[in-house]
Amino acid sequence: MSDQAIRQEIGGEVARLLFEGGAIHVSRQQPFILAAGWASPVYVDVRVILGDPALRQAVTQLAVRYVSAVLPQASIDAVAGAETAGIPFAAWLADRLNVKMRYVRKRPLGIGRNAQVEGGDVDGLRVLLVDDLTTDGGSKLNFARGLRAAGADVEHVLTVFYHDVFPGAAERLAQAGLSLHPLATWADILRSPAADSVSVQDRSEVERFLADPVAWSTRHGGRSKLSARS
Repeated sequence: MSDQAIRQEIGGEVARLLFEGGAIHVSRQQPFILAAGWASPVYVDVRVILGDPALRQAVTQLAVRYVSAVLPQASIDAVAGAETAGIPFAAWLADRLNVKMRYVRKRPLGIGRNAQVEGGDVDGLRVLLVDDLTTDGGSKLNFARGLRAAGADVEHVLTVFYHDVFPGAAERLAQAGLSLHPLATWADILRSPAADSVSVQDRSEVERFLADPVAWSTRHGGRSKLSARS
């Protein structure tokens, strides 16, 4: 099976699990404000996976399959979870891959060792950065900078879900030497049979958002452009 076929199969399974867990929320009346500041009519709450043993085991198994099939063999010495939701996903994945586990804060702690990376040394280690989702990539750049400042070799980022609609996000990550590996994207959500459970009106609003998310966000009080510094 080709890498593309594996990605599509895993994406379909993750989309089904997100629907099963009630992670897809649509609100046409009151837009959601995403962590990156964008306004959106839809919120993908990947964290619901954390609370259900069957869902988290299934997603972890799919992540193991993805890493084993797509990433270069012997390319990971450690998995680093991004604060906060990336930490448990990283721990489960590290256990299954039998590699070291670390976590990286949004910023240095400010007390004690003033560390941004916790769990042990990462100097010289090839580290896979793991988070629950990616929106425009800004936080992933920050986490990667923190790991690299501590001496880690970071080339790959794995997220459960990727809002693959904001312009320039993939390019910014690539310019920073990062390859993004989402288990599922909007394409997987929209083609999932479970998407039939979304009302026609809600789906139409989501599709309007996906057609031009920056304009939609601007009209609804969210961010209007990508940050130049992220």
